Amino acid sequence: MFKLPFRTMILGGVAAAALATAAAVSSPAVAAECRKGPVTVGYIPKLDTDPFFQSANTGAQQAQKEIGGKILLQAPSEATAEAQIAFINNMVTQGVDVIAISGNDANAVAPALRRAEAQNIWVIAYDSDVAPKARSLFVNQAKSELLGEGMLESLGRAIGYEGEFAILSSTPTATNQNKWIANMKHTIATDPKFAKMKLVQVAYGQESEQINQQQTLALVQAFPQLKGIIVPAGIGLPAAARALDQAGLLGKIKLSGLGPVSLLRKYIRNGSVQDVWWSVPDLGYLSYYAAQGLARCKFKAEPGATFTAGHLGQYTVGTDTIVLLGPPKVATPENVDSFAF
Repeated sequence: MFKLPFRTMILGGVAAAALATAAAVSSPAVAAECRKGPVTVGYIPKLDTDPFFQSANTGAQQAQKEIGGKILLQAPSEATAEAQIAFINNMVTQGVDVIAISGNDANAVAPALRRAEAQNIWVIAYDSDVAPKARSLFVNQAKSELLGEGMLESLGRAIGYEGEFAILSSTPTATNQNKWIANMKHTIATDPKFAKMKLVQVAYGQESEQINQQQTLALVQAFPQLKGIIVPAGIGLPAAARALDQAGLLGKIKLSGLGPVSLLRKYIRNGSVQDVWWSVPDLGYLSYYAAQGLARCKFKAEPGATFTAGHLGQYTVGTDTIVLLGPPKVATPENVDSFAF
């Protein structure tokens, strides 16, 4: 009986999965074929119940009406890589031309995306990046350092740049939020302006309103001297504000982060919440123009390439094949009514 070498035999289960992920992350991206006309773009957001992605979809739908093509939106009910992988495979079966994904885990979804590329499907990321070797383009809201610094600066200003604060993120594998958090930590360690601010804990709300509320109150109990919380998550920030408001602690404990302004207006107006935000529909709008242009080879996914995205104007592909929507804005009592979402 023929026997496989021992080294080959053990490459199953976890070992094989790890090897596949490493290969997908490190090997060059596969370029799909150019399409001749408007294409079908399959969107896979992080979570089906997140109003952020519902708003982004309105922008994508607007772009679709302007330039044609089709949108196929399939969203998981759990914010996990495993849930997204199932939708990636389903998109391949349905024959979409482009997959546009907001990654729940940059590396875990990479092998499935590489298999999609091997089936002549273009892959782009939007909102939250995936492994760069597993996509052609990343359409980002703004530079990660600007968002991280913006949230930190907003909270610092609210608490007088002094005291204990915590971060309530979504999941430990959220690519975009991990970059923002890393930038905040670096800024605290290197900028004397924030020398008196102390990060006591990074907690996770798991893309659940209930868990975000529970974690908010748990942070308050665990750290009696807590002066503020940064919540870089669209579901988490409104949930944290409601939890503190109901507990009579909002104002005593300040909040900063990213969240739909429409859900936070009264808290922004009374100065309890600082919200760093952008036009979410524009992110969906830009991603659709980018997907259509890339698939039809109207521009290349390489630094310096340019394309026009309808009323938003011209964009340039930057380093690491990233396209930036634009600088973030801080929602204040004075401008809060100018934010549609």
